[in-house]
Amino acid sequence: MKLQWNSLINRFFSDLTMNSQRRLFFTQMKKPFFTLAIVLFAWTHSIAQITTPPDFSNVRAMAEWEEVQAITISWTGFPAILKQIVAASRLETLVIILSDNVQATEAYLLASNTGGAAFTDLNNVLIVDSNYDSIWMRDYAANPVYGNEVDSLFLVDWLYNRDRPNDDSTPIAVAEVLDLDLYETSESPYDLVNTGGNYMSDGFGTAFASELVLDENDGNGLYNIYYPTHTEQVIDEILETYMGIHTYIKMPVLPYDGIHHIDMHMKLVDEETLLVSEYPAGVADGPQINANINYVLSNYTSKFGTPFHVVRIPAPPSTGGNYPDNNGAYRTYTNAVFVNNTILIPTYREQYDTIAMRIWGEVCPGYNLVGIDCDNTNNNIIAQSGAIHCITHTVGVADPLLISHQSLPDTYDSNNPYFVSAYLNHRSGVERGTLHWRLAGQSDFNVVELTSNSLNWEGYIPAQPTGSIIEYYIEGESVSGKIQVRPMPAPDGFWTFEVLGEPLEVSDTQINFIQRIYPNPASAITCIELNTPQNQHAKISLIDIAGRTVSIIYEGTIPQGSSNYFLHANEYESGAYRVLIQSGNMYQTMPLMIK
Repeated sequence: MKLQWNSLINRFFSDLTMNSQRRLFFTQMKKPFFTLAIVLFAWTHSIAQITTPPDFSNVRAMAEWEEVQAITISWTGFPAILKQIVAASRLETLVIILSDNVQATEAYLLASNTGGAAFTDLNNVLIVDSNYDSIWMRDYAANPVYGNEVDSLFLVDWLYNRDRPNDDSTPIAVAEVLDLDLYETSESPYDLVNTGGNYMSDGFGTAFASELVLDENDGNGLYNIYYPTHTEQVIDEILETYMGIHTYIKMPVLPYDGIHHIDMHMKLVDEETLLVSEYPAGVADGPQINANINYVLSNYTSKFGTPFHVVRIPAPPSTGGNYPDNNGAYRTYTNAVFVNNTILIPTYREQYDTIAMRIWGEVCPGYNLVGIDCDNTNNNIIAQSGAIHCITHTVGVADPLLISHQSLPDTYDSNNPYFVSAYLNHRSGVERGTLHWRLAGQSDFNVVELTSNSLNWEGYIPAQPTGSIIEYYIEGESVSGKIQVRPMPAPDGFWTFEVLGEPLEVSDTQINFIQRIYPNPASAITCIELNTPQNQHAKISLIDIAGRTVSIIYEGTIPQGSSNYFLHANEYESGAYRVLIQSGNMYQTMPLMIK
């Protein structure tokens, strides 16, 4: 156990200021007993800083959309943006502010003439006296990980990829506040340089990064710090050992993103959905982003064994219309952060923000979407290649009730009930799972008790007539009495699927998006080659011979010109299928034989 005396003593006095009775008791103590009280406080609030791997089975790095107990920021630079983050976040969870001037930070939050409306109190806000070098909390903070999948929360801290020693030590302060063990990848053979903006986890062992992580662990780097020399295999092994990452997807860096952090152009919003920045054809990083996403779709699947669902969100230009390839700032709507039922999203100008908020609302229905201007004259943080995600980090709750479910796709089946399966896990065990469903337009949800099949809970939504839109969510209750829902904002947020009518088949002369499907017959990776005359919103589905939707291959904007989409034929039973593409009221199908 390593004691960080200055921080602990500051926390001792911070505790006194938050509790008047405790403050009165300690101020009346004699000096020797007062000193002893500080020592006891320090001892009981010390943390373990550990440089050996976690001694747990089934370690699991949490996903960002899971329940959190705290969001953390460093109070330096762009205080108006930070104040807005605190104002929205403290309605959802504890906000931990690292500050080198606690009184000044308090005064700023409580003032009406600084960065927005005055706070009437500092409830759910903890300001911690701490040193740091920069505002970029995401990059240097530690990442929350669970032992035994849903138990034993701890933090994993990498070597920071900048020469900012105070930043690199801030995870100690956060770990102390939350009384969590801190595992550090700082000593050979587990030394690893990494940065939080270049990391995203699906919560089930898959993570994304750019190849920056390879560059900064090959013994060389751009900054005056120690860089270990590791092969890609060793890097993967360290991530698996410390964080349970068994599938580490690494993509080529982008030519116009100077920091090469993936949070500047993509966001994993659930286990199978990637929100990805979209540029006009041939502009800036658009071609490389498209190539990277095609690489992911060609080589990896979601935890459900199905292709990732890609949703494109336009990246706005600078005020003068320039993009990053023409000296424009790297504006992004993916650099957002989940804070339980709220999502904090960077904004720039209304004409682009409106579209971005609509897309965010479609992929994350029911969440409270809070836009924070990152392009304001006095708060132009985006000019420094960062936004909301870059300056925040979150820590998960100690006892998560983990719920994972692959949302049901639209279907043509109006005769058979719709099978629902959800994965539920809690450290005390799961007492019950329930499915809540209703038809769109109804106010009340019907409740179906799910039955347990190990950690999978299963049930059915009754068959509904053609044209029905079904809304539903999952609820779990642990043996200890904790209740959780998914999507987290339920019942305000829910999954939706539609019972479709028979598709209208149109001839190839009317719509001819599908150029070819190969190989056909198929047994493994299968390419669906499209060519569209303009950017087109469409959905590509695999349907069986009865017209039932087997899976959604892709839904979103299809770029003008040629593009490729992929499915893994070996994941489906042998037989005859059709690939269906729908755009507006137009349809086209092409046969596919899976052997």
